[in-house]
Parts: sequence; structure tokens; C-alpha cells
Amino acid sequence: MTPQKPLHLKTYLLIAVMVIAGPLGNVLLGKGMKHIGEPVIWPPLQLLHTGLNIFTSASIWLGITSLITFFVAYMLVLSWADYSFVQPASSLAYGMVALLGYLMLGERVSPLRWAGIAVICLGVFVVGRTNPRTTRQV
Repeated sequence: MTPQKPLHLKTYLLIAVMVIAGPLGNVLLGKGMKHIGEPVIWPPLQLLHTGLNIFTSASIWLGITSLITFFVAYMLVLSWADYSFVQPASSLAYGMVALLGYLMLGERVSPLRWAGIAVICLGVFVVGRTNPRTTRQV
């Protein structure tokens, strides 16, 4: 029985990392690109200037780092738990997306959207009550 608890703890901790890092990375990329503006690709010198603006933006680099963190956590969790557990459990990120959009980007989130997110979170709670691994390990 004791090996099951560490599996749960590390699985849930990395799902929490996924739920935070994925949406945060996307919001930071969005914020960085809104600050830079629409990329101009012609003439070529203007494309170079746009590329320099993108790759010298702190928001862009923080977003990339956050998305890499998400991806590493996602790969690790999938090695420990079933996909049918990980994917629904990571859907808590929808709530994080709305919250970060509201707080960091100043977006308006309607009550109906919050209600939809609450339904998703309720589903995540139901999935979270199941065993994260149903397949046998070889």
C-alpha cells in the first residue's frame, strides 16, 4: 500500500505544475506579442527587426520557459499515470486560463464562462477520485 501514496503525491504535484505552467506560458507569450505588435515580414530588414524585438522580449522568454516546464512535467506525469487520468485532471488549466486572462491581460470573463469552468472543475474532482494507474507495469 505504501508505494501508492508517493505515486499520488508526485502525480498531483506535477499536475499542479502543468495546470499553472501551461496557461502562464501561453499568457506570457500572448502578452509579449501584444506588446510587440503585429509582425511585419516585408521588407526583409523589417522582418529582422521584428525577430529581434521578439527574441529580446522578457515576456516571450518567460513564456517559453514556462511552456518547457509544462512539457517536461507532462511527459513525467504520463510515465507515471494513465493518459485517461492525466488529461482530464489537467483540465483544471481552463480555470487558470480564465483567471490569468482576467488578472494579467485585463480580459472580461462572463459569469456563464465561470459557470462552465466550475462544471469542468467538478469533472476534474470526479476523475481525481479514481486511481491514476489502471494498467499493469511491465
